[in-house]
Amino acid sequence: MPSPVGELTLVGDGASLTAVYLGATHRWAPEIGPDWVRVGRCEGEFAEVTKQLTEYFDNRRTGFDLPLAPTGTAFRLRVWAALLEIPYGGTVSYGEIAARLGHGPAASRAVGAANGRNPISIVVPCHRVLGAGGALVGYGGGLDRKRTLLDLESLGADRLW
Repeated sequence: MPSPVGELTLVGDGASLTAVYLGATHRWAPEIGPDWVRVGRCEGEFAEVTKQLTEYFDNRRTGFDLPLAPTGTAFRLRVWAALLEIPYGGTVSYGEIAARLGHGPAASRAVGAANGRNPISIVVPCHRVLGAGGALVGYGGGLDRKRTLLDLESLGADRLW
């Protein structure tokens, strides 16, 4: 799917969205094997995903209503669930997520690692997590894409009022 942050590769299991990768060469994207089905221009099971992502990029959507099925360890799943609680246009630090999960500051690195392995980019908003003091750090799709997403949400959040 084309987007303002480059081509998005959508992956699903037939019932749920399992991944949104920033391009086919995203650093955590699995290799596309012979058992994968190419849908083409986001038809079929990806029609609703494409619609909602398009609305998001057009500043007409601030949240997603999609069935999600990320695969990961129990800790990663908890971190990714915490990401879904970050409001549109908002940001939090790795340490804040660690605290929300009942861990001390030492867990910030583990939260950062889990955040970096989020398979459902944009929909599960890992781009809303900043380093200590608001530093723009770490993003699997690159800091330019992270800045673009944060700027997009900043503009959209202004329109909410």
